[in-house]
Amino acid sequence: MNESVVGNGEVSTGHMNQRARDILMSNDLGGYTVPNKNVYPFQWNWDSAFVALGFAEFDIDRAWKEIETLFDAQWQDGFVPQIVFWQENDGYFPGASVWQTGKTPATSGITQPPVAASMVRQIWEMDKSDKNRAHIEHLFPKIMAWHRWFDKYRDPLNKGLVVATHPWETGRDNAPEWDEPAAAVDISAIGPYERRDTLHLDKKMRPHKEDYDRFVAMVEYGRAQNWDHKTIATEGPFRVVDVGMTMMLIRANKDMLALANEFDFEKDAVEIGNWIHRAQKGVDFLWNDKIGAFCSKDLISGRSSGIISSATFLCFYAGVGSDMQRASVSRNLEKIATTTRFLMPSLLPDNPRFDAMRYWRGPVWAVVNYMISKGCREVGLVDLSERIKLDTAALMKQSGFYEAFNPETGEGTGGEDFSWTAAMWLHWAGK
Repeated sequence: MNESVVGNGEVSTGHMNQRARDILMSNDLGGYTVPNKNVYPFQWNWDSAFVALGFAEFDIDRAWKEIETLFDAQWQDGFVPQIVFWQENDGYFPGASVWQTGKTPATSGITQPPVAASMVRQIWEMDKSDKNRAHIEHLFPKIMAWHRWFDKYRDPLNKGLVVATHPWETGRDNAPEWDEPAAAVDISAIGPYERRDTLHLDKKMRPHKEDYDRFVAMVEYGRAQNWDHKTIATEGPFRVVDVGMTMMLIRANKDMLALANEFDFEKDAVEIGNWIHRAQKGVDFLWNDKIGAFCSKDLISGRSSGIISSATFLCFYAGVGSDMQRASVSRNLEKIATTTRFLMPSLLPDNPRFDAMRYWRGPVWAVVNYMISKGCREVGLVDLSERIKLDTAALMKQSGFYEAFNPETGEGTGGEDFSWTAAMWLHWAGK
């Protein structure tokens, strides 16, 4: 019996499960899922990867379809775009007419965190049937091509790290780590434009106009280069080694190596192993000894951000760092756990730029919590892993399936009925 409320006033697990499924099915546009119909009416790259985990809990065929649809938009050189504009919708800016990538289907010209490989492996682990084996054999070479693209175009230091050429690529659009690097971007030629996000959401939840001006300027730069990713990554106005994308790619390569070994892709396994070895050494480039954590680093100025964000703690998920480094990051995490009501804020609350409601400057994100919790468990930080999971579940039970949550009050922020938040409940937080 699944009443919506149990005896102590708490929403029942059965009701939460059904609500999460309803959100995924409602946001399903036939082969791909929109994050939220009002704010994000297209297919987003890393959203779809996480959404697939949610579908896999009750419809594994639909889970595979989600990821395969994303890779149907892969460019010839292996690039997988941030957004796929499968159909026209004027509810989002910048749309396909602004990006002008010249691709069919229309796409944006930047990528997003490469988490698809990790989610593919997890779906495979849920059901190793012959039918699902065929999905792996279909997707593996496509994901390899994407990871080769990162190796070729986004690792100019040859250290196994990821250079982001636009804050949107990181998935953490307005994180304070990008403030200084983006401040150097020329916005003098930006003409008038109309944002659509603030038509649907309170401005206090969204990036400021000055952030958006720079976002648009970077899009216009890429368009002027005809989306030549080599030029953009070596000469572009924004080039930051992102700690988040780097850690997610390292983990994704480890998951790809496991699949390569299981499916006897021997040559690929050697190549992937070389990527991992390079990154495990190269990640020291991001270590900031002063604060005792891995931090994003501006390639143009050479400066470390010196900022501890939620992405910092993905080092456990990536399985990198020396014993000393991991111990230091653990101490930072334990400190936050004693001062924050809900883990994991996207920025430390004692940072002067912390904003509990504004996008990536404070709120808690379920998908990042999922990766941090998983990594913590794998390196033996079991209590912290469980705390993060319980906090995530509590946020959803209190406020519903919002895009993100206020770490101090638990209030929802961003879009409602959000696909990847519902997926995280079904796959992880609700169990």
